[in-house]
Amino acid sequence: MRQTTIKQAVELVGIGLHKGVAVTMRLEPAKANSGICFYRKDKNCYIPLSPSSVVDTKMATVIGKNGVVVSTIEHLMSAVYSYGIDNLLIILDNDEVPIMDGSAISYCILLDEAGIQELPAPKKILKVKKEIAVQEGEKYVKLKPSTTFTLDFTIKFEHPLIGKEHLFFSFSKKNFLKEIAKARTFGFLKEVQYLRSIGLAKGGSLENAIVLDDKGVLNSEGLRFSDEFVRHKILDAIGDLALLGYPIMGAYEAFAASHALNHALTKALLADPNAFEIVEAKMPQQEYVVEALFAKE
Repeated sequence: MRQTTIKQAVELVGIGLHKGVAVTMRLEPAKANSGICFYRKDKNCYIPLSPSSVVDTKMATVIGKNGVVVSTIEHLMSAVYSYGIDNLLIILDNDEVPIMDGSAISYCILLDEAGIQELPAPKKILKVKKEIAVQEGEKYVKLKPSTTFTLDFTIKFEHPLIGKEHLFFSFSKKNFLKEIAKARTFGFLKEVQYLRSIGLAKGGSLENAIVLDDKGVLNSEGLRFSDEFVRHKILDAIGDLALLGYPIMGAYEAFAASHALNHALTKALLADPNAFEIVEAKMPQQEYVVEALFAKE
């Protein structure tokens, strides 16, 4: 099983969710063992994808270097992870990844256009060896040993349409495209005015987010899934865990988790050398698992 990148460069234009400004994003192939890196061409600054690059997690996952940032990377990274891409250069001319429709499906379409190619280096995977947990009140996130990658997520909101939602998701590219990729980000109408007062959500609209008032959904088309909210939280979690830089063999579990808790979990995992190991996907079982996760069909 070998590392991958994209076959050809691809590009899209959209607006940033929080600043509301136009952004051009270009994806370019990268060589083996180079990992995933963002490049702010307007600032001539490279920012490697890594938990150590995270500078903010309040409303999105934001990475940065020397004061230069790239915000709202989680939806894109969820798609990149799910396509099994190990090496990639992501070029932006502003400080946010385009939000598109608030889900990951536009990035999946872009990656389909780019195509995937193998590189002359063995694929590496991150194998969780012992349980790591982070808790904040009743909220928590965990990673436990497993022979595959699964996500077990529960959310709880004091809203009549959401309440408590739970989903156990067995990860594969096929399952991601079918069950997770189209799930949109969501927010509450009463929060919009506050967010805009502090310079956030300026690009948010019914075109790129589910918006809820006190009773229900304001989007005329309604929900894409009856439990779209927890599905989007799984989408976010995959994107946040993608900062580890490798396909994961482990079981993720969360209750009411956030970008901040996911980031704390990745830091806690990497801080304990006995909690994980990076292995080449050479053993038959490992090759089978990785190939099954990222198979085209």
